Amino acid sequence: MRKIREILRLKADGFSDRQIAASIGSARSTVQDCVRRAREAGVAWPLPFELDEATLQATLYRREVPLSRTPQPDFAYLQGELKRRGVTRLLLWQEYKAVEPEGWQYSVFCDQYRRWLRTQELVFRQEHVPGDKLFVDYAGQTVLITDRLTGETWAAQIFVATLGASNYSFVEATASQQLPDWLGSHVRALQYFGGAPRAIVPDNLKSGVTQAHRYEPDINPAYQEFAEHYNLAILPARVRKPRDKAKVETGVLIVERWILARLRNRVFFSLEALNAAIAELIEYLNTRPFKKLEGCRRSRFLELEQPALRPLPLRAYEFGEWRRSKVHPDYHIEVDRAYYSVPYRLIGERVDVRLSANAVEIFHHGKLVGAHPRAQERGRRSTRRAHRPDQHVAVIEHTLTRTLLRAAAVGPATVALIEHQANHRRHP
Repeated sequence: MRKIREILRLKADGFSDRQIAASIGSARSTVQDCVRRAREAGVAWPLPFELDEATLQATLYRREVPLSRTPQPDFAYLQGELKRRGVTRLLLWQEYKAVEPEGWQYSVFCDQYRRWLRTQELVFRQEHVPGDKLFVDYAGQTVLITDRLTGETWAAQIFVATLGASNYSFVEATASQQLPDWLGSHVRALQYFGGAPRAIVPDNLKSGVTQAHRYEPDINPAYQEFAEHYNLAILPARVRKPRDKAKVETGVLIVERWILARLRNRVFFSLEALNAAIAELIEYLNTRPFKKLEGCRRSRFLELEQPALRPLPLRAYEFGEWRRSKVHPDYHIEVDRAYYSVPYRLIGERVDVRLSANAVEIFHHGKLVGAHPRAQERGRRSTRRAHRPDQHVAVIEHTLTRTLLRAAAVGPATVALIEHQANHRRHP
């Protein structure tokens, strides 16, 4: 259901149906159907605050309507696979039908492929619009970091981000290619550029794209959340589509030649030292004059790209881990051996939980139903009064009132201690 919201958001932002389909990992016909249903239902972006995902789903999909267009295979992929020994059109059709049961029959499949082949003498050259796309990937090369005490080394990963129209680039070293480092590099890249593009094009990296599937590329939920925070789209480069990745691969090659090659004989004892050296060299790269064009990457960025970038939100994106949890009979969920309340009416329901360093946010059908400071100790219990049923509130307040009266006779410090324990007691 989150995909419905994302389709409407991106459509309102001017993205084409094909781009939206690539971003959310659905067929273009699915996007077109969703947009049509929203238009007919009078639903437009931005959505009303009270319209949760369950209501949105029910509003747009009261009746199932068969798709008017048949999902098409990726003909370029078929062409590449048919060059491999033992691969036949029949095998590829069977794989296509396994993913798209309502797809073409074999005779139509073969006929459409032959028609596509006749059009392939035409080649499209991409022209990049300023502020439109940012291409991101990791370099194939790494840089060793040496432990000053033990002499042991580990490989730092090199993140590269290149704007499409100006080739203006951001480079940094990170400890890994895992999701927190991946998204952290994105945040710092946007801060370096001073704005956000309309779309980010990653390679099918595991951190960003959960499956590099031909027909269903699937965006990591945290990556999608990052995209929503900066109001941009994620358009993964398609598997075996070299033109999708040409810009960033060229950028990576230039970084390897003009930055990493110059660092090959240096010894670094920390990421901070490595990134300081990279920062000096990326300034050189971005201000180095072009050979065949006037100016440099920075001048083209300042003239063309920067004015077209979107302003960044006041608050930078903070990485959060998403989990699923079931509400216990005591209207709490358990996260890392700590307990957080939700409205008691959700007992037995499944909820989505977003964990950041300092907060726990709980969602039901996309609607925020609970927010708590994240407990730093196991066994802690955080309960909101509004989440309790009235009879529980009455019993607790009656008992607490009597206890506070007794504590008042001892002193104000005792009263404060009792109130704190009532709201933050350990789970039994």
